[in-house]
Amino acid sequence: MISVLVVDDQALIRQAVADIISTHPDIEVVATAGDGEDAVDRVASLHPDVVLMDVRMPVLDGIGATGQICADPANASTRVLILTTFEEDEYVVSALRAGAGGFIGKGAEPEDIVRAVQAVHAGDSLFSPAATRSLITRYIDVPDATGQGGTSSGGTVSEDAAKDLARLTGREQEVLLLVGQGLSNQEIAEKFFISPHTAKTHVNRIMSKINAHDRAQLVILAYESGLLVPGA
Repeated sequence: MISVLVVDDQALIRQAVADIISTHPDIEVVATAGDGEDAVDRVASLHPDVVLMDVRMPVLDGIGATGQICADPANASTRVLILTTFEEDEYVVSALRAGAGGFIGKGAEPEDIVRAVQAVHAGDSLFSPAATRSLITRYIDVPDATGQGGTSSGGTVSEDAAKDLARLTGREQEVLLLVGQGLSNQEIAEKFFISPHTAKTHVNRIMSKINAHDRAQLVILAYESGLLVPGA
């Protein structure tokens, strides 16, 4: 059973999303929250498997809440899935940097929302790798919602990202490149003629070395370190 916390400042949307995913036999909505601060508190007490997080909320927005949740080692088993609308795309990059595992549009079909929750819970942090990669390439050159940019079109590389990249072995950098390109563990295994388990081990080791909460942060690192070039 996947336990879920639904967070949105609009009561109607909050209840509608909760009702949608509660119909699935393997999903249980354990609580809802109307702002980011309440979400952080509820995660601390309930430790849900997945948090469906809105972005624009009072008191504490979804980006700030995601950052606090993902930065707390006690929440290591909790994954954050961002609920977004098209015009909020730029905020999604900020949320991914903060540790979110992926995103799903508020206008998605009910079955897509259920699949997104299942995918994030299973560790497939990028519910739509191609969409996430496209999103990152669109916004990595400009400041995110927190005022911080990534790799610029002029080739400037984030100093922190460069240091993280330097911690990795040559093979790990090769694996990171493929993760950044949206490849699954199975596809990475096929590229290197190794088992999916070995590919997963490489990915987990990279995450451990750079203190990444989720695979989504590996995609960000691939771009911010200059390993992947936006649009290439």
